[in-house]
Amino acid sequence: MGTLNELFDPDRVAVVGATAREGAVGRAVTSNLLDDFDGDTVPVNPNYEAVLDTPCVDDVADADADVAVVVVPPSIVLDAIEACGEAGVRNVVVITAGFGETGEDGAARERRLAELADEYDLNLVGPNSLGIMSTPSGMNATFGPENALPGGLSFMSQSGAFVTAVLDWANDNGIGFKDVVSLGNKAVLDETDFVDHWGDDEETDVIIGYLEGIEDGREFIETARETTQDTPIVAVKSGRTSAGAQAASSHTGTLAGSDKAYEAGLDQAGVIRAESVDELFDSAGILGSQPLPDTDSVAIVTNAGGPGVMATDAVGDADLDMASFTSETSDRLAASMPEEANIHNPVDVIGDADVDRFREALEITVEDDNVGAALVLAAPTATIDFGDLADAIEAVSEEMDAPVAACLMGGDRTREPKQQLQAKGIPCYFDPARAIDSLATLARYRDIKAREYAPPMAFDVDRERAREILSTVRDRDDNRLGVEAMELLDAYGIPTPDGEIVDSPDRAREVAEGVDGDVVMKIVSPDILHKSDIGGVAVGVADDDVADTYEDLITRARNYQPDATVLGVQVQEMVDLDDGVETIVGMNRDPQFGPLLMFGLGGIFVEVMEDTTFRVAPVSEPEAREMTEEIQSAPLLRGARGRDPVDVDAVIETIGRLSQLVTDFPAILELDINPLVALPDDDGGTNAAAVDVRLTVDPEALDAPESDAETDPKPLDAEEPTDD
Repeated sequence: MGTLNELFDPDRVAVVGATAREGAVGRAVTSNLLDDFDGDTVPVNPNYEAVLDTPCVDDVADADADVAVVVVPPSIVLDAIEACGEAGVRNVVVITAGFGETGEDGAARERRLAELADEYDLNLVGPNSLGIMSTPSGMNATFGPENALPGGLSFMSQSGAFVTAVLDWANDNGIGFKDVVSLGNKAVLDETDFVDHWGDDEETDVIIGYLEGIEDGREFIETARETTQDTPIVAVKSGRTSAGAQAASSHTGTLAGSDKAYEAGLDQAGVIRAESVDELFDSAGILGSQPLPDTDSVAIVTNAGGPGVMATDAVGDADLDMASFTSETSDRLAASMPEEANIHNPVDVIGDADVDRFREALEITVEDDNVGAALVLAAPTATIDFGDLADAIEAVSEEMDAPVAACLMGGDRTREPKQQLQAKGIPCYFDPARAIDSLATLARYRDIKAREYAPPMAFDVDRERAREILSTVRDRDDNRLGVEAMELLDAYGIPTPDGEIVDSPDRAREVAEGVDGDVVMKIVSPDILHKSDIGGVAVGVADDDVADTYEDLITRARNYQPDATVLGVQVQEMVDLDDGVETIVGMNRDPQFGPLLMFGLGGIFVEVMEDTTFRVAPVSEPEAREMTEEIQSAPLLRGARGRDPVDVDAVIETIGRLSQLVTDFPAILELDINPLVALPDDDGGTNAAAVDVRLTVDPEALDAPESDAETDPKPLDAEEPTDD
């Protein structure tokens, strides 16, 4: 594929399947282009001499077009695409539905569509797309009811219906766009391609999106990371269900759900995730119009005590800070405000304030170096005119390097002042919480821009030994491995306690005698996942009791599940849990993002507490360190209530080694190390111990190259109709 510049800035657009029939998609697309497009519109249909009074050509080869919009029936779309390729048209928008969203026949057509696009090097949008828009040229190559207003937002959506709804709402609210794309089924071009293009587009201030899925999560992360250094990305991601986790057999799989990968992946990509349409446009609006704050400190100037308290609460909820004024600022406010006024943050100029008092308080406040952002919050009174207040806010904002937002709480009297402020790039809200959340978005994007991305952690490991251990699943009926795979961890340098799996009481005794102190004994069976629940674990076993304990564990397993495959008993060195912290490190392979790492509080309470955090592998050292800092129980790692701090660096290294393992072997579908016992720092000692492990392996993937797993395409919506 080549550059997308011509897709959005063509001189000539051909409508393949243009028609004069009322209600037809081909007519709507042609009409929209003829209404506003600065370039030439060429209808293509051998059955017409003209469409909407515009001369028609029989074949796309006669159109000399830069972009072809295809609206023919699905049975002849492939012929139309081939004709475009032969004619040298390199940009194609397929509006026609009836492809991957309709079943196997449609999916086969879509695969062939992608093959043709590759053969002819086509930039292809769709199929099953509403179309595309670009306001600088007035191009509306969609069958939507209206064009977009011009502006600095570039917008992509996997739902065509969402595009039409948003544009209708945006036009009423004066919100403009640079480019708009209905992604459709994403047979060729997907969200990553448009993020890459708009990141280089000087006319795009903010990229926004409605996403239902991401085709290649890792490529998206890499592209978005580069883009967000200059251009913010805000997205709504729908589909928060955990249905994908229901079939999982590991703790990680159970806790990951379908949304955790997106949450982690979007965060690692630097994408700001919005929870609603309001939040999407609040975030986009302020990112496109206001400077970034130097600090997280917010100053509030208000004439209403109650709303001022609401805004103060919102500052705390948004993880921002209330600015602490310098003594000079406090003295200036005291000298200029009535005695009844509150000169501390939030500054309350009280209900009888006029615009001059508001303006003076705001000017004094924003000159304080401790103030990173300001909110002007006003309720209607007889002494203040919102239009004059808007003038004052605008004047002060022009002199500021810090962001400012307004909150005018009222009805009709706020409408025109609000429009005035927003036309000058000053966001204005009714709800104080929305205003503060928008300021928080600026702080979040500032932090995203400041990120320094490090390369993934890498270690010297024994890949061939790891492959041999994983390959043992080929010789068994089950594709799950348990403690019998502890050597897999050893191959990747993850520390494990001394021990061995044995198949007789005598051998159990021999192994125990070679271990210092008492031992832990566990039943080894791929069919018995929760060994503790059946009494399949014995802790603190002395040498003299090892043989009897072996027999007892085997009997318990047989009584619990007579048909279970029992591989023996693991005899293992005891790890002192009293001195350490039980954590869990795991992985569940996501179809879009690949290996999703989990770290959290481990042991038997992992699924009850759900104190976990996630990252898409491979991870860097800073990302692994962040994981150890994000869980609620992080103070336990650093020494809480008089306990010695554990060796966090050993935990971080373990996360990095597991990240490398699951990245190297796409055959590993899910894996848990639970518990990974984090121990106090002991110079020269092993300060983390993987006590137990279980994993699920795809035997067919073992012969695949050691690289990222392939991602399966996800069927997308099919809301758009098929043309005649």
